[in-house]
Amino acid sequence: MPSATLKLFLVYGDPTRLRTAELSNWIGKAVAGPRSEFEKLLERSECESTGIYFLTGIDPSTSKKAIYIGEAENIRSRIKAHLTKDFWNQIAFFVSKDENLTKAHVKYLEGRLIELAKESGRAHVMNSQGSGARLPESDREEMEIFLEKMQQMLPALDVEAFVPAVAKETEDQVKKEVLFCKIKNVVARGYQTPTGFIVLEGSQAVLEERASAQKWPSVLAQRNSLIEESVLMLKGDAYSFTKNTEFSSPSAAAATIHGGSANGLTAWVDSNGKSLKQIEKNEA
Repeated sequence: MPSATLKLFLVYGDPTRLRTAELSNWIGKAVAGPRSEFEKLLERSECESTGIYFLTGIDPSTSKKAIYIGEAENIRSRIKAHLTKDFWNQIAFFVSKDENLTKAHVKYLEGRLIELAKESGRAHVMNSQGSGARLPESDREEMEIFLEKMQQMLPALDVEAFVPAVAKETEDQVKKEVLFCKIKNVVARGYQTPTGFIVLEGSQAVLEERASAQKWPSVLAQRNSLIEESVLMLKGDAYSFTKNTEFSSPSAAAATIHGGSANGLTAWVDSNGKSLKQIEKNEA
């Protein structure tokens, strides 16, 4: 994405409360805030416009991040209906400052955003399906630009459901940055990203958890989830990763591979045996 200047306005001076966001030289505008300030958000004039909105929180049935993506000709009247949904605790919406977004435009954006959120896999998409809309070629290209600008701003509004779960790196970049995690006869490969740590497809994880893993329920939960989702598949005397998989940190990745708690800064080493801790400190 091209570089840009993001202007955040903190309505009450608190970055966790109601705020607006704009990009330099762009017609879009975003408003975001917590559910606790829903009434104050509804009072804003932007709510009278046509736009696209996002409700984010935790899915109570899975305890995973969740998102609902919607569109409306009038944001205010539409989002009131979502007070019956109890999973969300944050809301963000986008409108056009020149008021040229139409119902067809936002339906197209809704469909595309639902696709992108599902592809990313960072959050459970609460929509049953996306409506989408067919647009003339020129309008479609305009909306793709609008979509790109939205994606550029959304992480700054704490909406990360559209950040690719696995960064699209070139093969040369991965080769330069690849690290190894070894335990017993198991070997895994991976690399750091701006959002966490990627374990590469074909990497291995131990078959049995350590006894100490019982003290760390999160390790067991993560491993069991990956097994249930067939991301970790039994192959010989170890598990094998069936696809590139992102973890929140090097330690989270190493713990899954080791079958118990692990310090990712020492568990991951480069081809010369230098640990991630040493690499970050630039030690020999």
